[in-house]
Amino acid sequence: MKMMFLSDIHGSIFWLKQAMDQFEHEDADQLILLGDLLYHGPRNPLPEHYDTQAVAALLNRYKQKIIAVRGNCDAEVDQFMFEFPMMADYSVLLHEGRKIFLTHGHIFDVDHLPNVSAGDVFVQGHTHIPVAEKRGDIFFFNPGSLALPKNNHPHSYGILKNHELQIKDLDGTVITSLALH
Repeated sequence: MKMMFLSDIHGSIFWLKQAMDQFEHEDADQLILLGDLLYHGPRNPLPEHYDTQAVAALLNRYKQKIIAVRGNCDAEVDQFMFEFPMMADYSVLLHEGRKIFLTHGHIFDVDHLPNVSAGDVFVQGHTHIPVAEKRGDIFFFNPGSLALPKNNHPHSYGILKNHELQIKDLDGTVITSLALH
């Protein structure tokens, strides 16, 4: 199974369209949304081509393939825009013998971990900075921000396939990767 990870869309239809083109190109089975789907929040600039209704409509076309968690900029009223659940603070997947803990990163983060075990993968967004690394026996993964990347990182997404985590730019070029062993 191939999974694609997106975080911090922040209402930008411009960047989401490019990411969904990559979703189709990647032929991914699941789309994992790590929060901050519609709003940019008071600390962030307005993203390019800000259109929350268009973002919701595009994501709803993929509702059967989406697993989503809530970000700090997501509000309860946002759920009315989506045809898939997105208000949980976290979700846990079992994939090829390991637990994958999904969260936005504003409640649980690398310094405040949930119940994860050796070999598990902790996945978050929130920081707008891509990460693929192993610390001790835990794998940490952040696909970066789709709409508002920080620290001169590119607009990016993540892929999990064949025991490998990858972070890619929107041209599909691998920025970094990490084998899960």
